[in-house]
This record gives sequence, structure tokens and C-alpha cells, in this order.
Amino acid sequence: MKFIDQLKESLQAVWFEIAASVPKILGAIAAIIIALLVIKLLVGVVRKTLKIVRADKLDDKINQIDLFGDKKININIIDILVKVVKWLLYVILIFIITDILELTMVSDGLKNLLGYLPKLFTALAIFVLGLLFGNFVKKSLQSFFESMELSGAKMISQIVFLLILVFVSVTALNQAGIDTEIITSNITLIIGAILLAFTIAFGLGARNVIEKLLSTFYTRKLYEVGQKIEFNGIQGEIEAINSISVTLKTKEGKLIVPIKDIVESRVSIQD
Repeated sequence: MKFIDQLKESLQAVWFEIAASVPKILGAIAAIIIALLVIKLLVGVVRKTLKIVRADKLDDKINQIDLFGDKKININIIDILVKVVKWLLYVILIFIITDILELTMVSDGLKNLLGYLPKLFTALAIFVLGLLFGNFVKKSLQSFFESMELSGAKMISQIVFLLILVFVSVTALNQAGIDTEIITSNITLIIGAILLAFTIAFGLGARNVIEKLLSTFYTRKLYEVGQKIEFNGIQGEIEAINSISVTLKTKEGKLIVPIKDIVESRVSIQD
């Protein structure tokens, strides 16, 4: 009889536990149904809002970036942001459900995850902005070096872009809370060696660039559009002066003369 009484008490205790949990379970199920409907609605609103503000314009800027050679990024910002919002809402839903069911260990873990997300999103924002800035610097340098007719313009601008990308990546990892001390120490040595080689190479090649800049300055100071000059036995009127050449209008037609030839030759200005 004693065994039967103990078994009866155990079954009653289990029943009471189940009965006490039923309201929580029903509340959790109701919360899940309502939350799923709300999530679907919010995701639709976010997608429409992103389309209205033309977030897809950022796709073109990012997808034009050449990371390594001709390898480009191919992403869809709207789809990525919508998925991020959707999964963030799912995590919040799971956190609410576990809190209702008093699953303390799971809810505490999710709480820590939600607390970490702002750092992660900030790190991603730093990386994306750094990527855009690096691409802007790369294109600007390449255009400048090409206008100066400096060889290796594409390679130099790509190296600068990769250095910026490395710096931005390390900064983003630090923001995300990842220890980058070992990475930073090794990268510092590599970057130092690259910069030293780049400085030497650029220093040797900078002589031609400086000569061209001085020649352009000298020519623009002495000559102006509309002047008639005689150059190597050719008479003509200056139509245009740019950073690398002078355009002359002669009897035979237009003649484009490199600024270097103008500077190094005897030129007479006619009244």
C-alpha cells in the first residue's frame, strides 16, 4: 500500500506540473502565431521602405568594386537587409517564448546574443563604408596617375586599395570584439615592407611626374589660348592647353604638341 500511495503522489505531482504548464504553453503558442504574423508584416514593410528609398543604388556602388584584379562583388542589399531583419525578429521571438516558458538558460544566452548584435552591425557598417572609401581612393589615384602618364597606375592604386581594405577589416574585427593583436603585429610588418618598396619605386618614378607638373605650370604661365606662336618653323594659334599637350591651329589643320617639346624648344610669340 505504501508503494501505491507513493506512486499516486508522484503521478499527482506530475499532473499538477503539466496542468500548471498548460497556460504557459498555450500563451507561448498564441505568442508564436501572433509574432509570425507581425514578422511577416514587418518584413514586407521593410522591403517596401528599402525600395522607396532606393537602397538598391548601393548595390551598383559595391558591385563595381574590384577586390582582386577583375573579381567583383555581387550582392543584393535589399535581400540581405530583409533577411537580417527577419532573423533578428526570429531571435527576439525565441527569446520571448523561452522567457514565457521560464527557460532561463536559453533566454540568458539569447539575451547576450541580442546585446552583441549592435557591435556586429557597427562592425559591418565600418567594413562597408571602408570598402566604398577605399574604392573611391583607388579610382582617384588611378585617374591621377594615368593623367600624369605614370606607368603602373592600376597596380599602385590596387595596392593602396588593399592596404585600406586590410586596415578597415582589422578595425571592423576590433569593433566586433575579436582580438586582432596577432593579426595586427604580422600585418604591420607586411605593410611596412610594402610601403618601403612602394616609396622607393615611387621616389624613382616621381622625377618624371614632377617634371611634367613643372612643365605644365611653366607653359600655362607663359602662354595662353589665342596667342599666335611659331614652333619649329610651324606657325599657329593656341587653341587649348591641358596638362600634357598644347593644341595649335595651323593652315594645314590642328597640331597637337606635347608640352615637353614646347618647353625644350625655341618658341617665338607673334604679335
